[in-house]
Amino acid sequence: MPWFSKNYEKVALGAAAIAAIGLTFLGWTKLSAVDEEFNVEPKGSGKNDPAVTNADLVATAKSSFQLERAWIKGDDEGRPVDLFTGVPLFVNKNDTSNPVDLPESEPVHPPIPNQWWVDNRIDPGFGDSPLRDEDKDGFSNLEEFTSKTDPNNDGDYPDLITKLIYSGDESLEWVLRPGFEDQGSFSFEYSDNERRQMRTGPANPVMPGTLFFDKDPIKERFKLLGAEIRKEKNEAIDQEVEANIVKIEDQKPNKKGTVYEIPAMFRKDNARKFYQYDRTAVLSLNALGLEGKEFKVEEFTTFALPPNAKVKNYTLKEITPDMITIEYKNSDAQTVTIAIAKGTPGPVAP
Repeated sequence: MPWFSKNYEKVALGAAAIAAIGLTFLGWTKLSAVDEEFNVEPKGSGKNDPAVTNADLVATAKSSFQLERAWIKGDDEGRPVDLFTGVPLFVNKNDTSNPVDLPESEPVHPPIPNQWWVDNRIDPGFGDSPLRDEDKDGFSNLEEFTSKTDPNNDGDYPDLITKLIYSGDESLEWVLRPGFEDQGSFSFEYSDNERRQMRTGPANPVMPGTLFFDKDPIKERFKLLGAEIRKEKNEAIDQEVEANIVKIEDQKPNKKGTVYEIPAMFRKDNARKFYQYDRTAVLSLNALGLEGKEFKVEEFTTFALPPNAKVKNYTLKEITPDMITIEYKNSDAQTVTIAIAKGTPGPVAP
């Protein structure tokens, strides 16, 4: 094969050219078949206008937020219209054929008008509705109505003095007995129902203008003002006799300025006639969740209601075993004096 050997390179070059032509033809046929094979056909040229549909409504919506959007409750000639909550209906148990129309009917619980129940959204359908306490502040619906306070707000309530209870008194009973006079000076004896006794003694007479007793709890409590001779009736002999009346001023803070007039050397079996009392009232407030919690107030001192309030508006003017007397200023700045009987809440009826 001398010719093939001599022309080998030409044969290889020709074969390569033929293969290239074949591959080119095959690629062209495949390219022309892409649309058919993948079934892809362009649907159109797309939208030419890029604007958002109704975009102008965005500005309108934003500006609407500046408008008043409060829902105004409907009203039909004084009757509230509520489309979301059922309206309670009532019927008279003694006349079930006729429904009770609260805005028009006679008061269900006189003297409270029906509209008051509607306005305050309180159910009048119970027999004891006036006695119920809607806001749990210790005052009934009737008391709130009478005082024109908010029955749904436990911070708005009637005068607390109406709920004050006087439980009793804790009293110290004491007596002061002047001794003999020595040129205007006197000796003194003190005793009380807690079995405490104290005396100055004749060796240390008390001069007028001097504070006396040097030990607690009555250290320097009393001041000798002086004495004067008076004619007084002696009941034992039914005659007037001269008596040396000693004047003593109390220095206890709540009694400072109180003057006692005591005859010198009175008979000891007459001591009860000259007893004095340091009284303390035991109180409690039947409201604001303080029921049964006692607090104590001394006679002639001020106190607050509730007891932990900063401003003390009330003065305890008098304590007796059966009653206390309190003085305070009302909402009109007028001074009011009331009495509260033991065991009964609120003032005694005048």
